Amino acid sequence: MGVTIKEVAKAAGVAPSTVSRVIADNPRISPATKKRVRKAMKELGYHPNVNARSLVRSSTQAIGVVMPSSADKALQNPFFPEVLRGISTVAHDLEYSLLLSTGETEEEILEGVQRMVHGNRVDGVILLYSRLKDKVMEFLHEQNFPFVIVGKPNENIDTISHVDNDNIRASKEITEHLIGLGHHRIGFIGGSKDLAVTVDRITGYEQALNQAGLPVKKEYRVHTEFLKSGGRKAVHELFSLEEPPTGLVISDDLMSIGVINMLEEFGLYVPEDVSIVSFNNVYMAEVTRPPLTTVDINIYDLGAQACKCLVEKIQNKNEPAKRIIVPFEIKHRMSTQQWKRETSKRA
Repeated sequence: MGVTIKEVAKAAGVAPSTVSRVIADNPRISPATKKRVRKAMKELGYHPNVNARSLVRSSTQAIGVVMPSSADKALQNPFFPEVLRGISTVAHDLEYSLLLSTGETEEEILEGVQRMVHGNRVDGVILLYSRLKDKVMEFLHEQNFPFVIVGKPNENIDTISHVDNDNIRASKEITEHLIGLGHHRIGFIGGSKDLAVTVDRITGYEQALNQAGLPVKKEYRVHTEFLKSGGRKAVHELFSLEEPPTGLVISDDLMSIGVINMLEEFGLYVPEDVSIVSFNNVYMAEVTRPPLTTVDINIYDLGAQACKCLVEKIQNKNEPAKRIIVPFEIKHRMSTQQWKRETSKRA
């Protein structure tokens, strides 16, 4: 049987009600008494009951973090550990714990979120994705439950707090980099078409092509998973075309690594035969061969800002919805070069 509040009270020389108030961080309890009670709790190995603490404080001091898929799949991509690092750093500083929710399907993810909300397991939720017509986002919005999206909501953009980059501008600028190097046949490899980030990056890519007077070819666009295997699949499609691209805009660094590996199987090399640009600037982008020219979206800051924004909403129910745009920066490395038709193997 675990240690009880009465035992802690006896060891600290206070009433059990005082121990409860210390657990609730009641401002009326003096710092000296709090220190003495917490010392007794630590020595006796007492851990407050989360449910009981919630009743006292009307707070779980916990934040739910919702992944877009199963942890096994999502955590293969360095984006998610890095955004979680930003969230957890701020959560720790503000004395919140994290509850991670995943699922193989949208229904499983929704069920997990419903359990968190209806079971009073968390004070608020961070969604690590933004999907078109997302049932989870609709549920949270209908429940008027505090939540923040890392990404851009497709609907109710003015009433849902979200933390994002200007993905349209970022994609336009990185595509213009390839155009400036003389590439006229530029492909796009992105994630699912129901993800807001994919829609925005396609928009920026097409804006750059249209502005340069270049054709927007449907066959140059491939949608696949944000995994290395997704990049390999995309190469099969694009480089089986009669006139394949000479440059690629790829929505994720992990995809890019798969692209580089598969291109070599086709006898093509980056950047000699194909120039590629990417997004995220995860740790592997700088050490892969060749190092990737990529958009640094400041993943850590996306997570940190999302957590700060959510805690503000939790602590003040009247906090207005916010749109926080985290700046991006293009990191120019060695995965692109001037297109020289006469020296290419595909000339």
